[in-house]
Amino acid sequence: MRRLITASRSELLAALWAAAPDVHRVLASSRALQEARDRMFNLLESLERSYFNAHADAPFKHIHIAEKHIAKECIRVLKNVMRSENEQLTGESALSYLRALARHPGRVAARVSDGFICEFIHLLRGIYGQSGTLGTLSTYQHDSNNARAARLRSRELDAYARRAATAMRRFRSGLEPHLITRSHGMRRRMLRYYGAALADWHSPRWQLEHVIRSARTLSAFMRLEPDEREGLAAAAALQIPVQITPYYASLFNPDGRDDDDRTVRAQVIPSAAYCQQVAATRAEGIDLDFMGERSTSPMAGITRRYPNIVILKPYDSCPQICVYCQRNWEVKGLADARVTRSGVEAALRWVRRHRGVTEVLLTGGDPLTLTDAYVRWMLEALAAMPHIERIRIGTRTLVTMPQRFTPALVRLLARFQRFGRRELCIMTHVESPRELTPDVMGVISALRHAGISIYNQQVFTYYTSRRFETCFLRRMLKRCGIDPYYTFNTKGKDETLDFRVPIARLEQEREEEARQLPGVVRTDEPVFNVPRIGKSHVRSWQDHEPLMILHDGRRVYRFFPWEARLRRVDDYLYIDVAIYDYLKRLHADGENVDDYRSIWYYF
Repeated sequence: MRRLITASRSELLAALWAAAPDVHRVLASSRALQEARDRMFNLLESLERSYFNAHADAPFKHIHIAEKHIAKECIRVLKNVMRSENEQLTGESALSYLRALARHPGRVAARVSDGFICEFIHLLRGIYGQSGTLGTLSTYQHDSNNARAARLRSRELDAYARRAATAMRRFRSGLEPHLITRSHGMRRRMLRYYGAALADWHSPRWQLEHVIRSARTLSAFMRLEPDEREGLAAAAALQIPVQITPYYASLFNPDGRDDDDRTVRAQVIPSAAYCQQVAATRAEGIDLDFMGERSTSPMAGITRRYPNIVILKPYDSCPQICVYCQRNWEVKGLADARVTRSGVEAALRWVRRHRGVTEVLLTGGDPLTLTDAYVRWMLEALAAMPHIERIRIGTRTLVTMPQRFTPALVRLLARFQRFGRRELCIMTHVESPRELTPDVMGVISALRHAGISIYNQQVFTYYTSRRFETCFLRRMLKRCGIDPYYTFNTKGKDETLDFRVPIARLEQEREEEARQLPGVVRTDEPVFNVPRIGKSHVRSWQDHEPLMILHDGRRVYRFFPWEARLRRVDDYLYIDVAIYDYLKRLHADGENVDDYRSIWYYF
């Protein structure tokens, strides 16, 4: 893998055709594109028949069934990529690029990227049962002595556990003593800067009144990296709101970015590229509402995509703004936020009229930015509706401003938890184990003792995508009292390119890493949130399929909406991040990309 990531173009082309000489002969000798297509389909169908033919030639008989399974998937993908219909849908023809590379490599080489060539190196190796991603043969299944087989299997499982434990040792939670000490040091710096006392720090009002919005303030108690200064300057110049609570800033390393705070810093400090893309999109009049929420909002403040649940948005700001927020098109800074009681009253009346709705998610913005009195009023109105079985509160204040969960607020929330009648639960967004601190533990304990469940929705970003990183977060969440609920594929918005990860990496994480965890720990479901429609499962061929590989190595996927088996609904085409580009970035950041070598075979 590493050799391919660092190889020259000539070396990549040599590896491409060495993977499948038969394919090279077919493409080089075909006089027209349609002839090449027909001959390639014949070749693939012949391979497929041979793999699963009881009377196949010897070479196919000796390929292990696990490799045959990969071969079958690769053949399926290649057939999709070669279909003329998919060429029309995507506006590109991978087959024509391959044919040109086989016939006149010098003419087309500049038109395709190294990522494109690497995709096909792996696909062609795959169709011939040469993926090279599978480990040694498991022996316990073939041992007729049950006791010996059990010992062999136990040793194999020990090896899995050791590898996972070794990988997870590199990650640390906010409960580590040295990180607690570091955060306390940052807290002292900030209190001195503001001339405040420890009692102020524990006040949610004080935290809101001292939300950090500029590089100048951050620089007063920590060292910013050059790229962070550049991003904050761009945000100020382009009027893109930045909001970081003092508490959250205390999670940063005062001496500059390190491996423990890289995720939390990236979450709230925008890059210059992000700011420039947002500004360009606005200038061009392009709608930033990537998820198409306006088209699923029957009225202001309500979003509905599913039969039984609606989103109710009473407030359009948060104490802290996440860079990759899917609602960056409507989330405002605290100074510009609106609370319109009449609008929320109208939304509540809408919910009251729609008896099919049994669940309401209060989100926004962050509804817990509002006062206890306002929160009480909304909860009382919802609780008075007999058809509402569950009230969810979507909030990130659990980790950005745990001071918000005062004893009074916890008692208030507990009033609306009625076992057997109605559930009230917290939906939060813990992105990094660094966010799990003693302060957060105190809140979780109080909520759980009050009978309130807490569920986590993680966004799978570049900064959380290293091997076993999300597994470590899951384990910490469960130990702390939070249930993993969803793992979201990063949104495909242009401005969030810094965060995006190939779908194949999310699939790989689920199959190779999460699968090693106990079932009660890996309760989250990996999903792709289809604009206008809703969540589609990522690990299922029934819900999505690759259609094309573009000249720059990006895959084009077709996603089917959740209700595709219930009625005729249109599909959605999505252009992913190139696997090659993702691996190059990992390599530049010091990761061993050989650990990710099977990523090419997830579709």
